[in-house]
Amino acid sequence: MRIALAQVSSGPDPRANLALVGEWTSRAAAAGADLVVFPEATMKAFGQSLRGVAEPLDGPWARAVAEHADRSDLVVMAGMFTPGDPGPEAPDRPAAAAPPARIRNTLLVTGRGIHDGYDKLHLFDALGFRESRTVAPGTDPCLVSVPARDGGGALIGLSICYDVRFPALFTALAAAGATVHVVPASWQDGPGKLEQWQLTCRARAADTTSWVLACGQAVPAGATPGTGGGAPRGVGHSMVIDPTGTVVAELGPAPDLLVLDLDPDEALRARTALPVLANRVTELPPVRRLA
Repeated sequence: MRIALAQVSSGPDPRANLALVGEWTSRAAAAGADLVVFPEATMKAFGQSLRGVAEPLDGPWARAVAEHADRSDLVVMAGMFTPGDPGPEAPDRPAAAAPPARIRNTLLVTGRGIHDGYDKLHLFDALGFRESRTVAPGTDPCLVSVPARDGGGALIGLSICYDVRFPALFTALAAAGATVHVVPASWQDGPGKLEQWQLTCRARAADTTSWVLACGQAVPAGATPGTGGGAPRGVGHSMVIDPTGTVVAELGPAPDLLVLDLDPDEALRARTALPVLANRVTELPPVRRLA
């Protein structure tokens, strides 16, 4: 199947970002892609308030993305925000005050008869950023079967950004049949962060003998790669990684489209040669301390 990674830099206006999705989806379709993956927070970039931006999967933003997918006859995956739940109680909040509503960090999957979404399980409460203050965690790991024009396709495991640091999620998805993982991200830039992005994505491919499609936000215009600071926006360097953990294609920091043909069955061949999923101990006994 032919896949595309749309490494864009989304901004603060969901309508402008929707136009970006339309433009890059058309480019992916013109290249013959069956699937185009956009980054986390494609709907609205981090760095400004997300209050009021959340819409359900049958809302106008997601439906407009679905129209782009249907018009181009491919599957689109794009990061958006959907309604969540009230935030946790805060000790300094008056008892009569309602807790603030949170949203969910969602990966929309739409096109070729599919319209659904995955809610990010692991929230980025790290490096001075508190995603859980405004975002509610998801509850379910998710797989989706994406059909290809040639009659084939792939069973794809879904994740979002910080999820990639948690190997158990990817192992569970692979054990459930996924041969490909997608990792859309808005990765926080800074010293060493690009290397961590590359390392963790490659590790999840090697852990599970699976393809990994890692699509990050491009470095924002005017920013110097590697300097970091502020909300997570992007490091670029979207990648396709094969089931041995080898990077077979990688972009730079700027907006770009990566298009590649991959064979999902290569993961099955890798699992025959190196059966790490079959060989793993699924229930470890209690840890025994030797000294």
